[in-house]
Amino acid sequence: MHPEPSAALRHRTVEGPAGRLHLVEQGAGPLVLLVHGFPESWYSWRHQLPALAAAGYRAVALDVRGYGRSSRPAAADAYRLRDLVEDNVAVVRALGAESAVVVGHDWGSNIAATSALLHPGVFRAVALLSVPYAPPGGPRPSDVFGRIGGPEQEFYVSYFQQPGRAEAEIEPDVRGWLAGFYAALSADTMPAGGEPDPHFVTRGDGRLRDRFPAGVRPGWLSEDDLDFYAGEFERTGLTGALNRYRAMDRDWEDLAAHRGAPVEQPSLFIGGTSDASTTWMADAIDAFPTTLPALSASHLLDGCGHWIQQERPDEVNRLLTGWLDTLRG
Repeated sequence: MHPEPSAALRHRTVEGPAGRLHLVEQGAGPLVLLVHGFPESWYSWRHQLPALAAAGYRAVALDVRGYGRSSRPAAADAYRLRDLVEDNVAVVRALGAESAVVVGHDWGSNIAATSALLHPGVFRAVALLSVPYAPPGGPRPSDVFGRIGGPEQEFYVSYFQQPGRAEAEIEPDVRGWLAGFYAALSADTMPAGGEPDPHFVTRGDGRLRDRFPAGVRPGWLSEDDLDFYAGEFERTGLTGALNRYRAMDRDWEDLAAHRGAPVEQPSLFIGGTSDASTTWMADAIDAFPTTLPALSASHLLDGCGHWIQQERPDEVNRLLTGWLDTLRG
């Protein structure tokens, strides 16, 4: 049985560079900052908060800028990695800590790795879930993603670029869209091989949801869980979350001076063998000896999909707390 959220969860807000940052914390001890991805929330760490607290850590999960009860600036440029990194620094400072271990999933993995890269004195170690570290550099992201898919279908990252386009698909039925998106990337409900890939839309009038599994809900996602996620996005809309994708070219410009730079701090990677985000970036995993020279371990959970800390919370908690314990010496 994995630990469940309890009354020991403490909600608070702190001031960040763009306004309010909402945090949920549990436990006492060395600070561990948990950073979620798309389309998620602090709630994505509901199984890790009590487990980390029980292991003697102060676990803090935030609503990333644009999500939940955190501020949602209007401009897409406000969602650049540099800005989200400064939010993380502000959280550590507001909590009275000098440093933290940062743990990220999905986009949160990129935010966590960039936090460690830009502020090694603040983020003393980094754990990456589902998305491995790939140093800044290479071609402009919009050019790369624009070439994926070919003449008949468009990659989801390119589909998300135009303001309002994805929102028009999602926001009329947020709950249904989220249910389909979560199912499409979960190991127990994702489309079988040979079925249309849910990472693409048919060019023209295609929608992502046209390729989502119908009438199924992944085992990790209860009705109450889905209600929570849907309630958050019905209240906030999706633009803040989608703006992270729309700032990728700015990241490419902002981080040009760090092209090819490794993350030198102690690190951990956990991915799933059924997760396209992990398997598509196999080259990044192969490059870990140079990109993450202080990597403690790289774990691939057999048969696990993208929502790794929710699909396999017990295994992730065991690996994460075991690694954190090594950092204590």
